[in-house]
Amino acid sequence: VTGGSSGIGKCIAIECYKQGAFITLIARDENKLLQTKKEIEKHYVTDKQVVLCISVDVSKDYEQVENVLKQAQEKLGPVDMLVNCAGTSVTGKFEDIEVNSFERLMAVNYLGSVYPSRAVIATMKERRMGRIVFVSSQAGQLGLFGYTAYSPTKFALRGLAEALQMEVKPYNVYITVAYPPDTDTPGFAEESKTKPLETKLISETSSVCQAEQVARVIVKDAIQGNFNSSVGSDGYMLSIVTSGMSPVTSITEGLQQVVCMGIFRIVGLFYLGSFDSIVRRCMMQREKSESADKTE
Repeated sequence: VTGGSSGIGKCIAIECYKQGAFITLIARDENKLLQTKKEIEKHYVTDKQVVLCISVDVSKDYEQVENVLKQAQEKLGPVDMLVNCAGTSVTGKFEDIEVNSFERLMAVNYLGSVYPSRAVIATMKERRMGRIVFVSSQAGQLGLFGYTAYSPTKFALRGLAEALQMEVKPYNVYITVAYPPDTDTPGFAEESKTKPLETKLISETSSVCQAEQVARVIVKDAIQGNFNSSVGSDGYMLSIVTSGMSPVTSITEGLQQVVCMGIFRIVGLFYLGSFDSIVRRCMMQREKSESADKTE
């Protein structure tokens, strides 16, 4: 599990450990990793289970990522499931976001998933088994105000997942793309400190999920080999209305998309209308405030 020292990544690691898995946690902060290791080990099923911690930046040097994953497989055996959960966020108006933030987010959120996946895919194909999970976001299905740096990196994961799924499906290797909503994590709390007012108001139109709930859904969908993983009614609607040419796991799933697509598109248009209304109101309030300041 990359990004496994906190948030959704940590909860996914705990959920898998509860099911008897051997866990390798990958993150940058060694102290956080060791604290998380102790927390995970409380949920052991058998005495033989192991939690291995590796401190590395998965977005910088592919060779280093490849080497540490080789070491992990030498100690614990081949990777049955890779969960790409390392990620970060920057919010703000497009013109206010530092240019290097666009580069950093693409490195962490996209390449930080490419590198670990590239390091394990050959072994999974040889063994004719494996699961790779990409943790995207609902902001990877729908572009929203304030997420011009973040959303593209999460959209990119879907493109990678769709192309990779077509390559590896004949080898019994399955890809899952998870689209969690706003989730109560340290990263979400940090992001909320700098959110523009428009982004906050749009976010408040849906509830904040708990990381444990999101983790349970992701692990279940990954084990079942589902391509899409969504949480709640809003997540289900978004997955249907943005399904496009994405793979389906069953005929039933495909039929649900065909039947519900039109209805959910209508509902989605109402959502988009309300979001546009929020942005317009905020702009008008800001302009009134600026005018008042000038007259004073």
